[in-house]
Amino acid sequence: MTKKIIIALTGASGINYGIEVLKALKSSNVETHVILSEWAEYVLHSETNFSVSQIKELAFKIYDYNDMSVSISSSSFLVDGMVIIPATVKTVSNIANGHTGDLITRAADNMLKMKRKLVIALRETPLSPPCVNNLAKLATYGAIILPLSPGFYHKPVEIQDLFDFITGKVLDILEISNDFYQRWNND
Repeated sequence: MTKKIIIALTGASGINYGIEVLKALKSSNVETHVILSEWAEYVLHSETNFSVSQIKELAFKIYDYNDMSVSISSSSFLVDGMVIIPATVKTVSNIANGHTGDLITRAADNMLKMKRKLVIALRETPLSPPCVNNLAKLATYGAIILPLSPGFYHKPVEIQDLFDFITGKVLDILEISNDFYQRWNND
């Protein structure tokens, strides 16, 4: 059975993390339902050489950020989980406080109420007290908080090694077998 995962890309810096996860999920034959926020498109153009059409090629299906009539806006849509990568502080705040005015926050709210995996991959530093409180709320509600801060015990040589570390962690959470990074072994 193929896994179905919703991937949301928001306007935080670090959109390459999301692209790398999409590539990995595609190569693992995972059905990805992608939501690209308006600001994510801006960041995509300013931080990468990737285009929206290339994102579409990685996705099983892509959705308009403002279209609340699509299947993934309903909790009846059967899905294995959702990853918001990178997640903005605004998106974190909206989800933590029940503001579901766009497709990303609505789909995330569905994950929480249906007790499905919701991974919040925040790329922000430093964190304000309200942001820390919102992240704590989300963790209490069942979300998995994954800061986009890779480990270094695997001795990364190039930037791709850092992307691979995070990609491997995301796939681990989604229970998708992978060998994207060297696991800790001090035996």
